[in-house]
Amino acid sequence: MTDLQALADRLWEAERTKTAIPPLTADHPELTPDDAYRIQLLNIERKTAFGARVVGKKIGLTSKAMQNLLGVDEPDYGHLLDTMQVAAGSPVPWAPLFQPKVEGEIAFIMKRTLKGPGVMYLDVLDAVEAAVPAIEIVDSRIRDWKIKLQDTIADNASSGLFLLGRAARRVEDVDLAAVGMALYKNGALVNTGVGAAALGHPLYSVAWLANFLGRFDIALEAGEIVLSGALSAAVDAAPGDRFTVAFDGWETLELQFER
Repeated sequence: MTDLQALADRLWEAERTKTAIPPLTADHPELTPDDAYRIQLLNIERKTAFGARVVGKKIGLTSKAMQNLLGVDEPDYGHLLDTMQVAAGSPVPWAPLFQPKVEGEIAFIMKRTLKGPGVMYLDVLDAVEAAVPAIEIVDSRIRDWKIKLQDTIADNASSGLFLLGRAARRVEDVDLAAVGMALYKNGALVNTGVGAAALGHPLYSVAWLANFLGRFDIALEAGEIVLSGALSAAVDAAPGDRFTVAFDGWETLELQFER
């Protein structure tokens, strides 16, 4: 039987010492996605025991391109902690990061509990308080991003940091599938995206998450943040890089990494 605690310890030590490690699947090919979620939860429980607080969830692998790359046909998820949130206007700390990449996303704030199975689009619409432009900084403790699905799940869905905008809107007031996004690095346009890139509609991503979590008797709780998935490919970041993410007709977010 695979020692899941020992594998969780590997990721914990990698983060603590800022030393990237080989993929867990390199010497444990038998690792299943369910095993990987248990590893993720072991380290989330350890972080909360040290004072971190879970503030929401993030959805990954919402694009077909990323699913095809990892050979899967559904997204994955990770936990958002209060220690992961970056304040708007503050420099992004480089010290805790490994090999970060920047993504533009649409985030949601829940106003009531949402629990699967059987959650549909209208259920999500009723349960969401507001939509907010967001930037996610994904990261990996796995050396050179040499990941399989089980590796990214165990590594809290390759989480890093996140930033929320200030221009919250009611979901009824925004055509979320049609929202355009442009991502600039050091002033140069590097890619564009649209809300429909997240499983066809960002709210479909939330429905998927609620139903997936329902298998484990977990709910999305009122007040939680949900990052619904990248609207375009992630862009590599380096110390000192400045990123601007413009959401058409909505809000422009900026962040800069410390040198």
